[in-house]
Amino acid sequence: MTNPTRIRTAVVPVAEIFELRRSVLRPGLPPESAVFPEDDDPAARTFHVAAYDEEGAVRACATFFAEPLPDGAGAGADGADGSDGADPARSADPGHAAYGAQAPDGADRAYRFRGMASDPAVRGLGYGVAVLRAGLAEAAARDAETVWCNGRTSARGFYEHQGFTAVGEEFDIESVGPHHVFVIKVG
Repeated sequence: MTNPTRIRTAVVPVAEIFELRRSVLRPGLPPESAVFPEDDDPAARTFHVAAYDEEGAVRACATFFAEPLPDGAGAGADGADGSDGADPARSADPGHAAYGAQAPDGADRAYRFRGMASDPAVRGLGYGVAVLRAGLAEAAARDAETVWCNGRTSARGFYEHQGFTAVGEEFDIESVGPHHVFVIKVG
């Protein structure tokens, strides 16, 4: 495994990571299937993180944006996402703001991530860990207290090894499979 602390990461425009996201998460689908509503939404305070190999090729990526924890996930839990574009955990409560809402006591300063992808040729070499650590650090620098995701149940070991906690019940995303909400405290 490559040392994740030696892998170069950067906050980049979506165009820098889009092809990797599309090819890994939406293979065979039209490019627009890999566009997220948050990609260019200023209200979401979105940022994209890339990890590069020695030749400068993007080998892993993730997209982070301000979004409160879903109902039932608990602001005090520890966890993250990244697998796909489905959004089953977003609250249906019309009083629950979609981006960066704070609980009355300010305890819900949360960022969500999605679209986490690693080039299959470098899986297990630390690029995904590097992108995740860089994104968590950037979210904390943006005053997040918590970061969360809808992560594939099959990736539970990865998330838990990085300090995340699975919260709530497992749920299924059609055509993708079983997921959990994973949460981690960063602030």
